Amino acid sequence: MSPIASVNSTAHKVAFSPVLEVLTRLGYGVRGVIYIVMGLLAFQVALGKGGALASPQGAIAAIGKQPAGLILLWVILLGILSYSVWGLVRAVWDPLDKGSDMKGILARVGFIFSALGYAFLAYITYGYIRGASQSANGSQTKMFASVMAVPFGRWAIGLLGLIVVAVGLYNIYLGFKAGFEQQFQTFSLTQKETKLASDIGRFGTAARGVVFALVGVLIFLVAYHANPSQPVGMDAALATLMKQPYGIWLLGIVALGLIAFGFYSLLSALWFRFRR
Repeated sequence: MSPIASVNSTAHKVAFSPVLEVLTRLGYGVRGVIYIVMGLLAFQVALGKGGALASPQGAIAAIGKQPAGLILLWVILLGILSYSVWGLVRAVWDPLDKGSDMKGILARVGFIFSALGYAFLAYITYGYIRGASQSANGSQTKMFASVMAVPFGRWAIGLLGLIVVAVGLYNIYLGFKAGFEQQFQTFSLTQKETKLASDIGRFGTAARGVVFALVGVLIFLVAYHANPSQPVGMDAALATLMKQPYGIWLLGIVALGLIAFGFYSLLSALWFRFRR
């Protein structure tokens, strides 16, 4: 066996090891908690009970303020890093059998972006652990301003916005697609339990898709108006939704969807299995 083949074989064994499977379960669980907190905070706003809309960063910050918050933040950090690694595994070794056609390649590229996004979220979480005051909007403004300073920078940001819109629309499509999330093997669930879990996941995925699509629109508007200081996070997307006609109702429905997606992620942590 050549050295490259030996390295690939070893990496494959590590990627599909029982340890990584446990860590991936933790990653799904932590993702679930983050979305449940986001959804609860948004639903509280929709009910007029005060509070503030939160992005994933805001949800993590809120968790860190609870009793034993530092311990919780370390668990969240490990889970987020694990989920980021799972994104790379999905992209490189294709355990979900996405294939190498155009559709499969696009899906696997999406997994890479997911891995990068959660890696950045892990960086933010580590900052909270160190006691740093994280300003996601401030970092976003600097990043967009830097990109706009280079040739075709605004075009690049606009393209990014359109890509995120497409991701959001694809998530909405997944919410209505038959055979949703077939990669999970629900060994211990009855047919009714499987259908209930799938329906929760479809509703949650569609709601998350709405938020993603709005984030993409906001990113596109950064380029269109040449305004790098415009907030583009999920909290900004929820705020935009609330300003629409019947916005409180829309916010409430999407908030319930985010909570549903969180619970689906928790279920995924329980019945996730690698397809080797």
